[in-house]
Amino acid sequence: MVLDALQVRGPFKGPSGYEHHVREFVRELHRQGVAIELVDYPAWGPARLPAKLRDPWFESLDRPTGARVVLHFLMPHQVLPDPKRANVNFTMFEATRIQPAWVAHSRRHDLIVLPTDSSRRAWVESGVPRSKLRQCPLGINPARFSGSAEPMPLRRATGEPLSQYRVRFLNVSELGRRKNILGLLRAWLRATSRRDDAVLIVKLGCYTPDRVALLRRQVERLERQSGRGLGDAAPVHFVSEQFSDIDMPGLYAAATHYISLSFGEGWDQSMVEAAASGLRLIAPNHSAYTAYLDPSVATLVTSRVVPAEFPDGEDGVLFHGASWWEPDEDDAVAAIRAAIDGRDHGKASPRDRVLRELTWEIATSRLIAILSEAEALRARQRFWPRLRWYRPR
Repeated sequence: MVLDALQVRGPFKGPSGYEHHVREFVRELHRQGVAIELVDYPAWGPARLPAKLRDPWFESLDRPTGARVVLHFLMPHQVLPDPKRANVNFTMFEATRIQPAWVAHSRRHDLIVLPTDSSRRAWVESGVPRSKLRQCPLGINPARFSGSAEPMPLRRATGEPLSQYRVRFLNVSELGRRKNILGLLRAWLRATSRRDDAVLIVKLGCYTPDRVALLRRQVERLERQSGRGLGDAAPVHFVSEQFSDIDMPGLYAAATHYISLSFGEGWDQSMVEAAASGLRLIAPNHSAYTAYLDPSVATLVTSRVVPAEFPDGEDGVLFHGASWWEPDEDDAVAAIRAAIDGRDHGKASPRDRVLRELTWEIATSRLIAILSEAEALRARQRFWPRLRWYRPR
C-alpha cells in the first residue's frame, strides 16, 4: 500500500524535544507527498512557544484527509485509539522498564515505533509483544546544520562575551531529575577552578516556577556539602530564553564541547544536533547514546544501573519500579579536565556520519514504511473474518 494521507495526533506548539520531532516529522511527511491532518494534544504541558517563534503553517493542517492511519506522538496512556483506523504510536522511554499500565495501553495499538534498541528492550522486558514493535530513528536537518550558523552572541551578566573562553561546554536540558543537572554541576565544581579558561553553558527548559526554586535549593545544598561555591569554579552561565528551531544551530556554534550526564535518554536530540554541529562530545555510555555514539567519536562516561529515584519530591510515577543509569562522576570529572587541558584530541568527528545517516528524510522514509505496514495489517484484519465465513457453492 502507498501511504498518501495521515492523521497525526501529538503536541507541536511548545519548546520540548517531543514537540520538536513532531514538527520535523510532519514537515518531512508533507514533503514526501503525504497529506497531513495535524491534531494538537494541548494537555502535554503548559509551555507554548511565543507566536514569533512558531511556524503558522502547522496550524493550517486542520482539514480531514480521509486517512486510514493515525500516527500518535504520545505516551501510551495518552493515546485514544481510533477504532476505525490503524493506530501507530511513536514513543520512547528513558529507563529499563515501562509501567504495567503502559503495557496494557500498548497492546491496543497496531504498532509501536521506538527510536532505539534501548527503548525496544524496555517494552519487550515489560511484556509487550515483539511483533508490535518497530524501530525508527529521529533525525536532523542537514541544511540547518550545514556549519554556516553564526555563533549566538552570549554574554555573562557582567557583559563579558562567552566567546572569550577557549573551551565552552554546552548542555541543553529540560529541568528535571532525569537530566541530572545537579550531577553535572557537582562534576564541574570538582573539575574546574576560577583560573580555567572555560565556561559551562546550561540551556534550561523550565516551564514551572517550582522547578526553578527546587534547583536553587539543590545548588545551595550542593555548595554546603562540597564546601565550594559556583564562584570557586570556572563560570557557569544559565540560559533560560526560548529559541526557535531555526535559532538552535547558533547556540551550538557558540560552544566547543557538548556534555550530558543524563540518567537515561530515549534519544537526546540535543546530543545529535551537537554532533551534527561538529562539537566534541562527552556522553554517558548508556541508553540511546549507544545507538549513535562510540568511543571513536565521543568520550563515553562509565555508567551503572541503579534504581530510578526522585528524592526531592518530584513526580516520578512513570519510573516506579524501573532502573536507569548513573554516570560515574569521577569519569566525568576526568573528561571535563581532559577537555580543558587539551587532551581530548584524536577522536573522529561524528558530524559527517550524522549528516549522512541520521536525517529527517531517511527517518521519515522508514516511518512511512512502518505506517504502510500498519495500514496493510489493519486491512487484512478486516478481510480475514469475512473470508472465514465464505463458503463456495
